[in-house]
Amino acid sequence: MPLELKVPQVGESITEVQIGAWLVRVGEPVKKDAPLVEIESDKATVELPAPADGTVSKVLKQRGDMARVGEVIAYMEADGAATGAAVLSAAAPTADAGESRPAEERLSASTATPAKPQAEAQREVAATAPSEETPAPPKQAPVAPKAVPAAPREAPKAAAPASAPQRPTARPAPMQPRSRVSEVEMPGAHPSTRARGHERADGAPSASQDEAGREEEVVPMSLLRRRIAERLVEAQQTAALLTTFNEIDMSAVMQLRTDNREQFLAEYGAKLGFMSFFVKAVVQALKQVPVVNAEVRGTDIVYRNYFDIGIAVGGGKGLVVPVLRNAERMSFAEIERAIADFSDRAQKNQLKPEELQGGTFTISNGGVYGSLLSTPIVNPPQSAILGLHAIQERPVARAGQVVIRPMMYVALTYDHRVVDGREAVTFLKKVKEHVEEPARILLEL
Repeated sequence: MPLELKVPQVGESITEVQIGAWLVRVGEPVKKDAPLVEIESDKATVELPAPADGTVSKVLKQRGDMARVGEVIAYMEADGAATGAAVLSAAAPTADAGESRPAEERLSASTATPAKPQAEAQREVAATAPSEETPAPPKQAPVAPKAVPAAPREAPKAAAPASAPQRPTARPAPMQPRSRVSEVEMPGAHPSTRARGHERADGAPSASQDEAGREEEVVPMSLLRRRIAERLVEAQQTAALLTTFNEIDMSAVMQLRTDNREQFLAEYGAKLGFMSFFVKAVVQALKQVPVVNAEVRGTDIVYRNYFDIGIAVGGGKGLVVPVLRNAERMSFAEIERAIADFSDRAQKNQLKPEELQGGTFTISNGGVYGSLLSTPIVNPPQSAILGLHAIQERPVARAGQVVIRPMMYVALTYDHRVVDGREAVTFLKKVKEHVEEPARILLEL
């Protein structure tokens, strides 16, 4: 009996997901716990593992399709079932040779009859024909052209002499000819992509393609990307956003990292980066300016005495913000290990939904991509976000002298409904002081 592959529970309050890329083809053998398909929610992407060794026999939901939690999206045959299906289908009587009934009916009708070698090839072709084909009349030729529209010339092969039987094997459904779009016949291809590919294969491209040779690719937005878009628009429409800037001399932190990098790595198994200094500096600044860590709920302001710091990282499906819970209790090493783990799993789409929820303040580092200056958008319902940027050597004045120092622009975007300019500037100034003098972090000054 086929195993049902159902959409798992991927997070609290999530009832609908989007099917991502299928990682295996129909008929391809897989091992137990091997990933079969990506399941995308508005918070994260998870992979559905194989419940047993076997093969995927039928896919009900393609890439881009929506499905509810608990809904069957595919069927799988456990090890031995697929081979058994081919053997049993080859054992059907000659009178039923041309019938294109569903695979389940052919199996049940053929269990009591021994296999006939001369009919093995035609049974194999019939077993791979789509179940929705119109049944052929009894005692008809082994495979009529109408039964297999994609390959009508295959019919004569079914009448091969009994002296050269083919060994029955379980094969995937026959593939149609490919067009220029590589995903046309892939199980994970989105319907719009497949349709576009068939248009090209049929020789009926749009007028613009004929005249100018230009092409377009229509890709549906993932639930995660939709959610990102909704939240960013929500922030722009509901909050009174304002951004203030400052610059930080990174000389002291860079020297501290250089002096302790190797020992830190040997002791804790993690690289000493800049982000741990900024997380520590942000926590100290939030303690001194608590309104930046607050949240607007209706007509109330909610102050939090804990510090869950979100770290924006680029993932395989877009920007995600995993959260460092109780960052005030974490050491430098714990922060660096957690951020490295978040970044690695974000690229593999393996972050858990609960790791992306909550957060009282966010840090976004556009400097890793080369950004010199930007105005980040608040992640609602938070009230502020700190944007870090690229470090550049610039001439600055120190003690009446022009010197070259590694400088970084920082930007604080905040919700002016709850945070006034004075608090925002004070907060950013505190972050600057703690990073330029790392000893203040240890002394909690």
